[in-house]
Amino acid sequence: MEIKTYRIINVMIIIFVMTFVACTKEDAEILDNYGNVADPASLSAGTSTVFETGMTAYDTPAKWVTNELVTRFYRGDALYDRPRTSGEDPLIGGKGPLYAGSSCGSCHTNAGRTLPTLFSQGGTGAGGFSAQLVYITKKDGSFFRNYGRVLHDQSIYGVVPEGKLRASYTEETFRFPDGEEYSLMTPHYEIVEWYADNIKPEDLIIDVRIPLRHVGLGQMMALDLDELQEVARRSNYPEYGISGRLNTIPERNITFIGITGNKAQHADLTIELGFSSDLGVTNDRYPLEISEGQSQMLGYSHYGIQISTKDMEHVDFYLHALGVPARRNVNDPTVKRGEENFYRAKCDLCHTPTLHTRQDAPTLINGTRLPWLSRQTIHPYSDFLLHDMGVELDSHYSSGLAMGCEWRTTPLWGIGLQSRVNQHTHFLHDGRARNITEAIMWHGREGAVSRDIFKQMSREDRDALIKFVESL
Repeated sequence: MEIKTYRIINVMIIIFVMTFVACTKEDAEILDNYGNVADPASLSAGTSTVFETGMTAYDTPAKWVTNELVTRFYRGDALYDRPRTSGEDPLIGGKGPLYAGSSCGSCHTNAGRTLPTLFSQGGTGAGGFSAQLVYITKKDGSFFRNYGRVLHDQSIYGVVPEGKLRASYTEETFRFPDGEEYSLMTPHYEIVEWYADNIKPEDLIIDVRIPLRHVGLGQMMALDLDELQEVARRSNYPEYGISGRLNTIPERNITFIGITGNKAQHADLTIELGFSSDLGVTNDRYPLEISEGQSQMLGYSHYGIQISTKDMEHVDFYLHALGVPARRNVNDPTVKRGEENFYRAKCDLCHTPTLHTRQDAPTLINGTRLPWLSRQTIHPYSDFLLHDMGVELDSHYSSGLAMGCEWRTTPLWGIGLQSRVNQHTHFLHDGRARNITEAIMWHGREGAVSRDIFKQMSREDRDALIKFVESL
């Protein structure tokens, strides 16, 4: 009897272990903030889904951030948010002599999209703040002798900015077939107060970008690239004029698939580049000041490497470990109607609802691996491909394979919470769309089929589609 009992218990243990091992991370029950089992339809990012809906919806650690990882997360958060100053302080110094922002968080408040001074101050802001990037090139795509790819319109005391952006807008009103009005703002940009070489407008290409939401960056870095390549192969719908393609980026003698950025022009989270170009903080990968060789450097003290790779990895971890807001109101009848209209308008052909992360864990810039991001089913509502969005959105600025008219499909997860996180609803690469309706109506060329179907819908169906997008 004792031997039989032992064998029965042993078999039960084996069955339990086999059952446990067979359960993938996607199968595990995920609890919301109240301890209830979450509706599977709400899980935007698998185990990285968070159930926050307020100002910290983009700035909350994923549930797997526990124990010593919590310390790393908040160290990265502090380095991300803490304003840098000029000088050699090892913790907060190194800013300048030229820069675009005082901290990562100055442009990405609460890991979102800080409202730029484009709209409040008509371009470059006063007091060292703008919250937009200004890309400049010659008409042939080459750079100007005294400037790089980004115009640095801010500077520390005693240094002259490279130039300043002036923005103006013209507004035109249109009507849907049912009579409802909407309007579109067309931006006009010029550079004034050049520090050198007063460049003629006819010789210049200006491409203005407002900050992106930092939602789901860890999942983007863990994307199954084989699946993306398959999505690209399938992205050919001649009946709708749609044909997406991947951007490829040569970096350090290796060609990568571009994932991040408005034009999928980066293969990683550009931590080192952000500290260098945006903040003017030198590091091991970019040891020279961005203004090296310019007259701006006269009388400027060199402080050497101003942030360590270890500290930059804390920021890298923070961004990878941010949770993705859960979908909301998934069973609301209007939201469900809007989802049907989303598919009816063919929005899903570019804003792909479901993708997966790969089997192996992504690796941070200092070698840390993150297995928690692997093997997840996620819902970014993006194919991460380049699509021609038409002449109206053509910036004439190329990035890798991306032409001026081509833009990466924007992930929609978390988009409905932007108004709570950042108190504004400016969308598209330069913020010209003041709400989701305007963003849709700016869609041209490959986006025209969705725009035109949306335009012909009844007001109730348009409102339902918007409400669905706001639920993501």
